[in-house]
Amino acid sequence: MNIESNFAKAAEFIETAASKGAQLAVLPEYHLTSWLPEEPGFFDLCSQWEKYLAKYQALAKAYHICIVPGTILERHQEAEREEEKLVNVAYFIDNNGDILGRYQKKNLCTHDPHDIIQTPLGPVGLLICWDLAFPEAFRELIARGAKIVIIPTFSFCYTQIIEPFMGLGTLTDCSPYGLAQNPRSEALFLESTLTSRAWENTCAIVFANAGGPVRDSRSSSTTAAKPNPYAGLSRVTVPFLGALGCETKDSGEEGMSIVDLDMQILDEAEKLYKVREDIASEGWHYIYRHNALKGDREKEKL
Repeated sequence: MNIESNFAKAAEFIETAASKGAQLAVLPEYHLTSWLPEEPGFFDLCSQWEKYLAKYQALAKAYHICIVPGTILERHQEAEREEEKLVNVAYFIDNNGDILGRYQKKNLCTHDPHDIIQTPLGPVGLLICWDLAFPEAFRELIARGAKIVIIPTFSFCYTQIIEPFMGLGTLTDCSPYGLAQNPRSEALFLESTLTSRAWENTCAIVFANAGGPVRDSRSSSTTAAKPNPYAGLSRVTVPFLGALGCETKDSGEEGMSIVDLDMQILDEAEKLYKVREDIASEGWHYIYRHNALKGDREKEKL
């Protein structure tokens, strides 16, 4: 819960990425505070969200790099209910330090439409963590034109972590039954789903997940011998190639990958699979919430 130390580490990663020519830096969900709502002082940390959002804006402007600063937990007072709440928000900050859009975590939290953000990198969609499990969220984003979907995440693999969130119940990364079947069950879910979402939507997915401390391979202590509970596996996935990001895609440890994304791959995938073309066609036979977009477009033409 050392928010200033966590920010300093994130800023160091961003500076390094910018120095290597990166145009976009993406951080994990909860990267500033983790998720420890029972800890004293946690809500006070979440009250500082505007301060750190402004710091990320300053970094983006200073290094001329777009930033999605993972998610930032925001503490708000609800006047009508006279109670406090936390909201889990991802922002897209452009390379001039301006906020182009925000996304509040929907699955488990809210159910508003998924909007895209027009950015210097093209049309972008933001999702958070468990949104990955809902293909409809991706369909809605690509129906609106998203080419890149960015997903900050806080996910575990090997231990049963229960995440109470704003009084809306619990999310268990894996059940005891699932872990007994396959200790890497959650890793398998992430690896396979991230790949399939890129293929089935002819889009690029930028997935930034929390990683654990780098372990000293020379250590023989019991603690070091235990599996790292953090899923990590941060990667970019695209059609034809699958997972990119050699430094992090197969690791649960903290780190950074610099990935070159060739947007032509997405165009070639769409030429082959025609996913977006089919969704936009008159006879599209699957019913989703974003089907209403067709009606909206027709009204705009009139």
